[in-house]
Amino acid sequence: IYRHVTLGEYAAEQLFSLDPFNTGHYVQLSNLYASSRLWDSVAKVRILMREKGLSKDLGYSLIEINGKLQAFRVGDKSHPRFKEIFEELESLERRLKEAGFIPHIESVLHDLNQKRRKNLCNHSERLAIAYGLISTAPGTTLRITKNLRACINCHSATKLISKLVNREIVVRDANRFHHFKNGVCSCRDYW
Repeated sequence: IYRHVTLGEYAAEQLFSLDPFNTGHYVQLSNLYASSRLWDSVAKVRILMREKGLSKDLGYSLIEINGKLQAFRVGDKSHPRFKEIFEELESLERRLKEAGFIPHIESVLHDLNQKRRKNLCNHSERLAIAYGLISTAPGTTLRITKNLRACINCHSATKLISKLVNREIVVRDANRFHHFKNGVCSCRDYW
């Protein structure tokens, strides 16, 4: 259904008839509209969700370091090492920018102010990656589990991060395993 709006709408109708209260179906349709820049349709799906009393599941990522599981949410500052984590994130963002990375904001949100644009860097998997980098020896593979599908921006950034830090990064999201190595993902950018 990758960016095929008509087919996606048909699939969504079928899913809604089977399970009208599954938020994932609505979020997928909204994401399809967003990736196709159909902002009025995105708004209609969000209104429909509100009318049905549905809300999007909160995303989180998990990483195990030294036998301890660490959980992160978007912009999470609850970790005892959050200052170090955010310093590492800022360093990664600088390196990404220097390497020519351009965030994929068009399919995430259509009206981003500077604060919301910065939040794209603070998605849960990016926090888990930063924590993994400051908590493990160079060359250690990072293994992360995410409860939702990775956004295109984080997927693209993680590819480049794997190359910049010379690490393998394995992310299990809601759809599949992504094995990032030397700037390439095993899904070949189709997920």
